[in-house]
Amino acid sequence: MENRFRIQIKHSVMTVLATTLLLACSSTSELDKNIRNINLPATWQQSEQNLQVENNWLEQLDSPQVQQLVRTALASNHQLKIQAYNVEIQKQQLIISGSTLWPSLDLSLRSGRNKYNDSDTYTNSSSVNLNLTYELDLWGKLSSADQQANLTFMAEQSNFEQSKQQLVVDVVTTWFAVVEAEKLLSLYQGRVKNSQQNLDIIESGYNSGLSEALDVYLTRNELNNELTRVWEQKTVKTQLIRQLERLVGEYPTGTLLVDADLPLLTSDIPLGLPSELISRKPQLKSSWYLLLAKDAGLAYAHKQRFPSLSLTASVGDSGIDIDDLLSGSSLAWSLFGNISAPLFNAGRLAANEEQARLALKQNEQQYLEHLYNAFTEVENAVTQEKSLKNSYKSMLAAQENAKVAATLSFEQYQSGLVNYTTVLDAQSRSFDAQSTLIKLKNRLIANRIQLHLALGGDFTVPEKTATTINPKAE
Repeated sequence: MENRFRIQIKHSVMTVLATTLLLACSSTSELDKNIRNINLPATWQQSEQNLQVENNWLEQLDSPQVQQLVRTALASNHQLKIQAYNVEIQKQQLIISGSTLWPSLDLSLRSGRNKYNDSDTYTNSSSVNLNLTYELDLWGKLSSADQQANLTFMAEQSNFEQSKQQLVVDVVTTWFAVVEAEKLLSLYQGRVKNSQQNLDIIESGYNSGLSEALDVYLTRNELNNELTRVWEQKTVKTQLIRQLERLVGEYPTGTLLVDADLPLLTSDIPLGLPSELISRKPQLKSSWYLLLAKDAGLAYAHKQRFPSLSLTASVGDSGIDIDDLLSGSSLAWSLFGNISAPLFNAGRLAANEEQARLALKQNEQQYLEHLYNAFTEVENAVTQEKSLKNSYKSMLAAQENAKVAATLSFEQYQSGLVNYTTVLDAQSRSFDAQSTLIKLKNRLIANRIQLHLALGGDFTVPEKTATTINPKAE
C-alpha cells in the first residue's frame, strides 16, 4: 500500500513536470501581429518619387567651417558624452546578464587558531574549497533575460546614433541662425545709415524753410528706433553664438566668428519610401528594439513561474596546517542537484507576468505613436518646404516693388507731392520685405535640415562618397 502511494506521488510529480516543460517551451511572445505587418502607403502624400534617401547631407552645405564645428561637437559636446556613457553602462549590464548562462566558480581558503577556555591548549584548523554552481536553463528563462538585455543595449546604441544626428542638426541650424542674425544686423545698420541720411536732408530742408518741424521729429524718431533695433540684434547674435559655442563644448564667450552666406535651396531631395523609414531612422529602430525587449521581458516573467534546476559541485580539503592542504589524505568532494518550484506566493509571480504583458501592450502603442509621428514629421516638412519656396518667390517680387516704392516716395516728398508719413510707410514696407526675405531663406534651410533628420538620412557616408549638391546662393 505504501509503495503504491509512493508510485502515485512519483507519477503525479512527473506529470506536473512534463506539463510544465511543455508550457514553458511554448512561445510566450504576445507581440501583436499587426505591429509586425503595418500597412504603409506606397509613396509619400506630397511626392511620388521614390529615389533612395541620400546620406552625407552635411557635404551639401559646402562649408568647411560648419563641418569643423560638427566634428568638434561630436568630440566635445557634454550631452553626447553622457549618452555615450549610457551605452557603455548598458554594455556592462549586457555582460552581467550573459554571465548567468555560465557556471560560477568560487575558491575559499580558511585558516584559524583556537584556544579553549581554562586551558592552554591551542588548535589550528585550515580548509580550502572549490565550489562550482550552475543553473540549467531548461525553460529558456535565462536566455530570455539575456535576450532582453541584448535588445535594450541595441536600443541604447540606436538612441546614441539619434542623439548624434540631432546634435549635428542643432549645430548646423544654430550656425545658420548666426548667419541670419549677421545678415539682419547688416540690414539694420544699413537702415540706420539711410535714416541718418534722410534726417540730414530733412533738417537741411527745414533750415531752408522747405520742410516742417513735424518731419524732422518723425525722422529723428525713426533713427532712434533703428538704433535700438541694431542694439537688440547685436544681443540676439551674441546669444546665438554662445549657444553654438556650448553645442561644440566650448566656453560661451560669444566671440566665435561666422563668415558665410545663406544659400538658397531650390532643388528637391529624394524622400525614399515610407516603409524604408522604419529600418533607417535610429529613433524608430530604438523604439522597435525596446518593444522586442518588453516581449522578451514578458517571456522571462512567464518562465519565472516554473521550476529551477541547479547543480552544485564542491571539492576541498581540511587539515591542521596549511601545508597539509591538498595532500590527498582528507580530500573530499560533493555533487548536489537542486530543483525548486514556486507553489504559493500570493499571486506575486502571476502579477509580475501580467504587469509585463501590460507593459508590452503599452510599448506597442508607444511604438505606433513614434512611427506615425515620424511619418508626420516627413509629410509636414515636405509641405512646409513647398510653402516656403512659394512664399520666397512672392516675397522676392514684393521686395523689388517695395524698393522702387520707397525711392519714388522720397522723390515725390522732395517735390512736395506727398507728406513724410508716406515716405516712412514705403520705407518700412521695403525694410520688412528685405528682412522677411532673409528669414525665409533661413527657414528654408532649417526646414531642409529637419527633413534630412526626419528621413533618417545620416550626415556621413561610411562606405561611399555622396554626391555633393552645391546650393544656389543669392
